[in-house]
Amino acid sequence: MLTKKMVFFDIDGTLYNEEKKLPKSAKESIQRLKQQGHEVAIATGRSPFNITDIRKELEIDNYVSFNGQYVVLNGQVVYKNPINVSVLEELTSYSAENQHPIVYLNHEDMKGNVESHTLLEKAVGSLNVNGKVGYDPLYHRDREIYQSFLIYRDEDQVDYKSAFPALDFIRWHEYAVDVLPAGGSKAVGIQAAINHFGIAPEHVYAFGDGLNDIEMLSFVKNSVAMGNAHEKAKSAAKYITKHVDEDGIAYGLELVGLLK
Repeated sequence: MLTKKMVFFDIDGTLYNEEKKLPKSAKESIQRLKQQGHEVAIATGRSPFNITDIRKELEIDNYVSFNGQYVVLNGQVVYKNPINVSVLEELTSYSAENQHPIVYLNHEDMKGNVESHTLLEKAVGSLNVNGKVGYDPLYHRDREIYQSFLIYRDEDQVDYKSAFPALDFIRWHEYAVDVLPAGGSKAVGIQAAINHFGIAPEHVYAFGDGLNDIEMLSFVKNSVAMGNAHEKAKSAAKYITKHVDEDGIAYGLELVGLLK
């Protein structure tokens, strides 16, 4: 009898190529995994409302979003880890002093504390998502915020991590950095998911490419970095597959023995 496995896929640079397109071979491979009875999940830094299209296309009901801070399995929220409100308030004041816009995200929407900003629009535009960042500087005060992102460049030389040890900062764009509760990661969200399904660690697989995938690739026993992955992500993974545009998902699933 086939032992059920659970496979987690990052989106940008893993399922999606640079044009934010899903290669045909990746879609077919995931359909085959599901037909075999395996659990398939998204593991992304994106928000739930920005993964609707790909979840529909792949018919996936399980996802680890906000880099592990909000986990939904078959329509049920099984784990959430919001940012501390007072810490977020302090970050808002500090970033304003540095003239760095901040965006607040919960499971429903994203709102910024500025009405418009060129670098913010460029960063969000690179995701090719539906909708724009709204304006509500008080959005974080009366709801749970699972992730924020700051708009600033490395050359701005502001050491946010030293100033806010209760938070983690992960760069995903030359103009943008994700803000998470310290210790929060895709690995934590994945642990919650596999606990829920009762799947043993040796039957868990994960595919990723970015800096926000390092903890996931280090944690999951059967981890696969894309051929186009950041070198640090490749170093964290057990296997390295081909580039996303070279049927990297299909090749990687064959590499780990899930598909033939």
